[in-house]
Amino acid sequence: MRTLFNAEMSELADDLIAMARHVETAIAHASDAILTANVELAQSVIAEDSKLDDLESVVDERCVLLIAQQQPVGLDLRTIISSLRISASLERMGDLAQHIAEAARRAYPGSAIPESHREIIEGMSAAAKEAASETVKLLESRDLNVAASIVADDDNLDALHSRAYKGIVDGEYQGTPQETLDLALLARYYERFGDHAVGVSRRIVYLVTGDLSDASAKI
Repeated sequence: MRTLFNAEMSELADDLIAMARHVETAIAHASDAILTANVELAQSVIAEDSKLDDLESVVDERCVLLIAQQQPVGLDLRTIISSLRISASLERMGDLAQHIAEAARRAYPGSAIPESHREIIEGMSAAAKEAASETVKLLESRDLNVAASIVADDDNLDALHSRAYKGIVDGEYQGTPQETLDLALLARYYERFGDHAVGVSRRIVYLVTGDLSDASAKI
């Protein structure tokens, strides 16, 4: 019975990694789409989001069955509960990538990014891609140094988010109402993407240390 349980737990971990890899691809493609006005790439992100939703359903069902059938305690129970929360965060990260892709599709054949803010969105794109890549690494390794790196990426996203908003109210800003709306939404999507990556890192820190406020990971 324990052998079967261990196999199920291993598959659960693999499912979460698969979700994280999907998110990594989604944010990379969505960011490229928004920066290059590539409507085909944007559409591919939108179409692929249902696969991430399906993976979340698989994870949730597996967790419920493990709790009902195995009645886990201690670390095993913490791992299963954390997996439920991690899958929810990953699914939301995928939704945010989809929203970015939808912004690219709406603006096509133009760009959703005012030229005055292109550098900021490029920076947010790079930070989000890095956070997604590190989330995959974290789920594979449970390395607290990687968890700390995700927090640093989120700090960068927060700073860029603040710059984007300040730029909008700057007296020199000349974007159209639609550009202003698109910019505000894009900055918010990227900022929330980082928040959810930090949420995943917090759950892993908790599993490794038993402490949800582990200062070593700056969470």
